[in-house]
Amino acid sequence: MITVVEPHVDVAVVGAGPYGLSVCAHTNRRGLKTRILGETMQTWVSHMPRGMYLKSTPAASDLSAGRPGFGLADYCRTAGAPAPTGDDPVPLDLFAGYGRWFADQLESPVEPTRVVRVDRVNGGFEIETGEGERFGAKSVVAAGGLMEHAYVPAELASLAGGPSGEKLLTHSSQHTDLGTFADQDVAVVGAGQSALETAVLLADAGARPTVVARRDPLRFAQKPSAVRNGSLVARKPNSPMGPGWSLYACSHAPELFRRLPHAIRFELVARILGPAGAWWLEDRFTDRFPVRTGHHLVRAEADGNRAALHTISPDGRAATLHADHIISATGYRIGPKAFGYLSPALRRHVTRTQGWPQLHARFESSVPGLYFVGFPAAGTYGPLMRFVCGTGYAAPRVTAAVADRTAEAE
Repeated sequence: MITVVEPHVDVAVVGAGPYGLSVCAHTNRRGLKTRILGETMQTWVSHMPRGMYLKSTPAASDLSAGRPGFGLADYCRTAGAPAPTGDDPVPLDLFAGYGRWFADQLESPVEPTRVVRVDRVNGGFEIETGEGERFGAKSVVAAGGLMEHAYVPAELASLAGGPSGEKLLTHSSQHTDLGTFADQDVAVVGAGQSALETAVLLADAGARPTVVARRDPLRFAQKPSAVRNGSLVARKPNSPMGPGWSLYACSHAPELFRRLPHAIRFELVARILGPAGAWWLEDRFTDRFPVRTGHHLVRAEADGNRAALHTISPDGRAATLHADHIISATGYRIGPKAFGYLSPALRRHVTRTQGWPQLHARFESSVPGLYFVGFPAAGTYGPLMRFVCGTGYAAPRVTAAVADRTAEAE
């Protein structure tokens, strides 16, 4: 039975990953009546492979609670686990456990339900869940994470739509256990951290990966401490996203980034911290399996019970790679069908440019009271929003906006 719950809550947070949890922590502190809906840390638990590490350093892996005592190191002390420090990579399992612990500290419990529709009603919003419940909210914060934005290039997508597509082609976000590919030939398409680490984990699991990348050569980041401790000439300012002047600017001036012209913002989001492996991955990657760099995708097709990946090699010749499976580790893009839980009428009123929702001050969209945080906010506020460390910037500002809106409605 569909039920309607009154009175309205002040804010509904859609998504319970790092950004949703951080926003909820801040709205709770402000005394705002909040409901947070979604599976806690779902992206990290259900869409990333076991054995993975975060690309962020430990110091840049804290969720934002607006008060001390809720960082990764605090969780490690509580759990009796060694806390990563310095340049140590953060294990996926540790970070997922931290997120669940953080959620347990919230005054508003995470409701593990799916939001199927959000619509505007009487100056506020009506939210419908997968269980058929309907309730009202003065504001909505969209913090749904990455999964609906998984990107597969058109050259591969035709294979995904074929009768053998599910068996022969997947996106990297569809795998938690790469051991299922043991003793198989797997083509991994991509040049970023996801592709390079997927290939390493495949090899660790007994598969035979081949990396196919347009980039030539592949890049790996420098060890942060090595850059920080370099000579005065080579020294770069540090930031939560890493050392470098551009990263420092993006980390400390997202509001200025928002004021740049669209074209410049989008170019910088694509270019800054572009495809590259983490510094700690290079030794595990080098000389372990075939790597085809400088190859441009042409198409992928089924060839019997295997996949054939056709490319153009650096010398302009046609090349074909046969594999038991292709993993498209090609990242995320905001497509035209994104934010499908917004009603058609509401989606039409969200101004977007090249897929990105255009956000005003304090992360508000063109629809008053509807806010976007995390990856969808990167098109406006820059690459900081693609990382956990961006929660410290986004959560307090969204909360302040929601609090103001709530006060105006009373």
